[in-house]
Amino acid sequence: MSDHEQKGGSQSANRRDLLRGIGVSVGAVGLAAAALPAYASTAETGSLESSSGTALAALTKKLAALPRRRNFKTVPMVLTSPSEWDSEALNAVLAYRSGPKQVWDNTNLAGPWLNLMRNSMNAQIWSWKHPNFLAVSATHGPAHLALYDQTIWDKYQLASFTKGKFTQNTLLGTPADMQESAVDFENPAGPFSPSGNSISILQQRGVVFVGCHNAIWEFSGMLIKKSINPDGLAHEALAAELTNHLIPGVVLSPGVVATIPQLQLAGFHYIAAA
Repeated sequence: MSDHEQKGGSQSANRRDLLRGIGVSVGAVGLAAAALPAYASTAETGSLESSSGTALAALTKKLAALPRRRNFKTVPMVLTSPSEWDSEALNAVLAYRSGPKQVWDNTNLAGPWLNLMRNSMNAQIWSWKHPNFLAVSATHGPAHLALYDQTIWDKYQLASFTKGKFTQNTLLGTPADMQESAVDFENPAGPFSPSGNSISILQQRGVVFVGCHNAIWEFSGMLIKKSINPDGLAHEALAAELTNHLIPGVVLSPGVVATIPQLQLAGFHYIAAA
């Protein structure tokens, strides 16, 4: 046997020994890759995350437990203290060490932003076998309207700002049969298909929607200018009310445009959505 053959055989043996050392055989590795990832039923777990994505699941659990302040009376134009935004939750996202990680610069409410994030997740999870892939929606501009609850949509006539494309916040909807089809990622009508292009479904898959204080401040000023202010609130108070009615799970930032570089420094790949 040549030295080259001996060296190659030795390397193969070392690899086999390493796999045995961590309790995994060569055959099991192949089977695991073919089966990746496995999904539990949403009806049982309330999640659409891969059971293989333990790091992502841990982040989702941590974010759910971290506080979101939603009892503001007033907020200033420029936030200067971490107590004025969801600093603990945002820091947890920045500290996420698994991945890969993408941050989507989303501004077009009626655009394909939810579909693009869903497609990216599907390919990362099933094609590239990255069950811990994290997608973050850096949401601002008109897309930020999607992050307000229906109470705010009704009270401040948000549909009138959508050029007739929305009568209510339908981007939050969850089809009734989604839970039953959660285990089949090839289901063309399931939560991993275009039928799952909703904020609530993507949140169940681990997507983090980051809100923008600057968008809140500017939009509240627009409402006052248009005399859509039924309570006659001052700018600081109206912005506070909008903040208090962000949908559950949103992570409020002091400003999305300024937060994107922080995410990039933390290893997030920047995507400008169409």
